[in-house]
This record gives sequence, structure tokens and C-alpha cells, in this order.
Amino acid sequence: MKAKEIQELIDFISNTGLAEVKIETDEFKLSIKKFPDTTVVKSDNNPGHHQVSNPVAAAPVAAPAAPAPVKEETNNYIEVKSPMIGTFYRTANPDSDPFVTVGDRVVAGQTVCIIEAMKLFNEIESEISGKIVKVLVENATPVEYDQPLFLVDPAG
Repeated sequence: MKAKEIQELIDFISNTGLAEVKIETDEFKLSIKKFPDTTVVKSDNNPGHHQVSNPVAAAPVAAPAAPAPVKEETNNYIEVKSPMIGTFYRTANPDSDPFVTVGDRVVAGQTVCIIEAMKLFNEIESEISGKIVKVLVENATPVEYDQPLFLVDPAG
């Protein structure tokens, strides 16, 4: 890969909602991070996991803020939010079990879902440890940037 091609790739990624991209071929490995100290988003190397008839374009991602507590009777719960625009998937492929379900205990860094954006499958990791109290999004539905995906009880 030539320097000009790498620069074009960096420019393309900077205009998308992706925070990190890793590309590996027989000839080279390339890892690009938009925000070095933010939520980790991994590109899945198997794009055949899901069939999407209407791909959703990604929007630029601002540095994510700390998870905001949910109001009302769930004021001790924390939201896991989408770091990008895309399509939400609870499983790695249609035949797999969900990454997490209500009642599961998660730890910070654990994959909780996948968001497909521009034909790239991004593993979304929990920023906190706790118990999944509620899944707020239906499988295979579009999500917006900063949209709550899960409610987590940090005391659980």
C-alpha cells in the first residue's frame, strides 16, 4: 500500500463515524484510531455476518462523555450508548446467541453488541461493569449516535 493510498484511507475514515479501524493483509497491518483514549470499537473481519438491505451512513463521532445516569425510578442505572450511527445487532451472526441478555453480568471491555456502519461490523464494548437490566433496542434496527442501547445496574 502506497503512502497516498494510506492518506486517502485516513481521510475517508476521518469523515466517518468510526473511532478505530484495523486492516490486515498478507503484505501489511494498519491500525488507525481517531480518539486514542475513548471507547474501543473493533472492526470485525467477517463482513458476512449480517445481511443489510438498507445500509446506514455513519456520522462523525465526538469524543464520548461519561455514561449519563437514567432519570426516573432507574436513577441508579447507567446507559450503554451507541458511539455511532448504524444498525444494531445483538449477535455476531444470525445463528449465534446474543452477546448479552437481561440479567447477565458484564465487565468493562466486554462486547455487548455489534453496530454495522458502512459495511463494517464494529464490536461495542461496555464501559462499565454491572448487570444488564434492560435491552433498549430491537435486533437489526437502526440506531443513532449517543442512543441508549442497554441499561446497566453497576451495583448488580
